[in-house]
Amino acid sequence: MKSVHKLLFASLAVGMAFGLVSAVQAYDSPRPTAPIYGVQLPDGYRDWSFIAPAQEAAPLDELRVVVGNPKAMRAYRESQRPFPDGTVLVKLAWKHEQSPDFAPASVPGAATTVQVMVKDSRKYASTGGWGYGRFIDGKPVDEAQHKTCHACHAARVKDRDYVFTRYAR
Repeated sequence: MKSVHKLLFASLAVGMAFGLVSAVQAYDSPRPTAPIYGVQLPDGYRDWSFIAPAQEAAPLDELRVVVGNPKAMRAYRESQRPFPDGTVLVKLAWKHEQSPDFAPASVPGAATTVQVMVKDSRKYASTGGWGYGRFIDGKPVDEAQHKTCHACHAARVKDRDYVFTRYAR
């Protein structure tokens, strides 16, 4: 019986060691970066300040919210344009669903994307000073989708420093 306990203990110890090594490797491994721009999901972005909500019509049919880091918030509050380097904007999106509890209300459904804009006028000089990242389930989408980011912003909101979102006061 003692040998069974020793074997069980040894197996558990080895399993725990492998689990610890895996956890350390996962923690130390680099976060995924967006193709072209190298943008990552920023740490703690879910705790950032609210800038504005948005509703995307069909075919996407999404509810969205844009949050910003402290530099972004200061720039919005002070109407500072262009945005200063270090500004980071994050758009979270969910499928738009009718509330099961209150028919006239909408609620977020399944998460769809998290989109990131990072202002660095030197690094992203060729794209108006902005780097873009689009993520699904924490992983960046492909390069082809990232190639569409700046063209869309440049065609529609170049005069607003390439930013669609207006501050909701």
